This record gives sequence, C-alpha cells and structure tokens, in this order.
Amino acid sequence: MRLIECKGLSKSYGSKQALKQVDLTLDAGTPIALVGPNGAGKTTLFSLLCGYITPTSGEVSLLGHKPGDAALLGRMASLPQDATLDPNFDILTQLVLFGTLQGLSKKEAKLEALRVLSLVDLADCASQKPKSLSHGMAKRVAIAQSLIGSPEIVLLDEPTAGLDPANAKKIRELVRELSGKTTFIISSHNLDELEKLCGQVLYLELGQLTQSVSMDDNQQSQFLTLTMQQCDSEKLLDGVMGLADINSIEKKQHNEFLIKHNSEEDYAIESALFTLFKQNSWQYKAILKGRTLEDKLFS
Repeated sequence: MRLIECKGLSKSYGSKQALKQVDLTLDAGTPIALVGPNGAGKTTLFSLLCGYITPTSGEVSLLGHKPGDAALLGRMASLPQDATLDPNFDILTQLVLFGTLQGLSKKEAKLEALRVLSLVDLADCASQKPKSLSHGMAKRVAIAQSLIGSPEIVLLDEPTAGLDPANAKKIRELVRELSGKTTFIISSHNLDELEKLCGQVLYLELGQLTQSVSMDDNQQSQFLTLTMQQCDSEKLLDGVMGLADINSIEKKQHNEFLIKHNSEEDYAIESALFTLFKQNSWQYKAILKGRTLEDKLFS
C-alpha cells in the first residue's frame, strides 16, 4: 500500500493558485524532505495531507484513505512549525489528553505520554508547565506529542528551526532512530540537515512539484565534491584535470569543487588527490562521494 498518493492535486484561494496539479507517490522508508522558497506551497500541501483544508481539484490519499478519515487516527501525525502547548496545564496532562483523543484509556495514555517524553529526554519535566521550558525543550515536547501512538507517517514543519545546535542534533538523532517504523516528511530550509537525514527530496516552486531527487541515485558514483581548507584554485583545477579518469572539475563556490570522473574505484581518485595535495602543500577539508543537495537542486 502506498504511503501517500496525490493525483492532479490543486488548491486555490480565490484567484491565487497555491498548489498546481501535483502528482506524487511516496512509499514508506527513510525520511523525505520537502523544500522550496517561501510561498512555494509547502504549508498548503501539508494542510491538505492533514485534512485541515480540502483540495480545489485532484485527489489525495494517505495509507489508502482520504485525509481526515477516522481510519488514520493514530496512524499519522503532524507538527506545525508554530505549534504551542496550553500554558495553563502541565506537560503530562496535555499529552495524556492527546492520547485519549486517539482512543487510548487514561492509563494507557499516561504510559504513552511518559514513553514519548523519554524519547526526547524530557520525562523528568512531565509535571512542569510549558512556560517553565526553554524554547528547545518546548520544541522537543511538541515533537513528543506527534509521536504518540507510534504513527506510520509524521509530518514535521521546520522541526529544528530556532534550536541551538545541541537540541537540533538531538532531534536529528531521534528522527534517524525512529525511521525504521515511522516515515518522516520534513519541510525545512536547512539543506545541510536534510542531506544528512533524508533519502528523497521533493522541491516545490510556485505551487508546482518541479523536482524529486534521490540522494542515493546511481549517478552519485560519478561525482566527488571536494572542499579545500586552502589552495590555489587555478592550480588545483589544472592539477585535477591532469589526473587519470577525470572528466571535469568545476568550482561551485569558495573552496568547493565538483569533480566528475569515470573511474570504477573511488579510492583511486581519492589517492591521486591526496598525492596532489601533498605535492602542493594544500589542505583539504572534506571529500564527499556524490553531489551536495544544494548542487543537485540548483545547478
């Protein structure tokens, strides 16, 4: 069964068309990224998937059901970017309520609330009210809420926005840890973060799905992305082109280069590069197999 399927999905607000004829099929597996400029239609797509709004035309289904269908209760969840908790009730009380709304008994809901709080390392904060939590802690509680009942699909809108590096790392690790049972669809502008987490990237622009990029496609093996600490760029370009099995090298941005080769052994190219660096006393920062997500989307 398909995880999510959209056929000709469109949404208009008066004369403004926010989403235009989106055709999309997603299967369960590694996290999926949804990216695009502000106003591209990402929030509209999430709202349609959640059943908050209805399409102007087209069809959409999740796990074989229409958005908002009772059959999806406990099977899919969503975390809006600006989700907040009620400041008047403690964390545990609120999460227990959300659990009972999914059909759990109060006892089951309490156990489940404590389980998801443990997942985000906040079980000891269960009795606190939201106003006593830092921004990062509140964000982690909101993510815990979306995990109640171990849903099969979780939509996350900017899950690490505004978080310090330590809290952002915890969220990434949690998503990675749970990806075996839950498929996360993450809307974010943080391409570096998405590149670390996601196996597929969807790109929306002006309401249209313009690209669907696999981070593991076969062409990845033809490329190396080289980032240097310091070097003579022109001399590096000439030196790399002088190596065996090199098709091209292109400077992408400051001290970052994309190398295309036809060698069947990546380590042979890397070994030749290391020799070149040593001969010229150049220092490299990283060698990445394949192309960066930024390069894939915008080159």
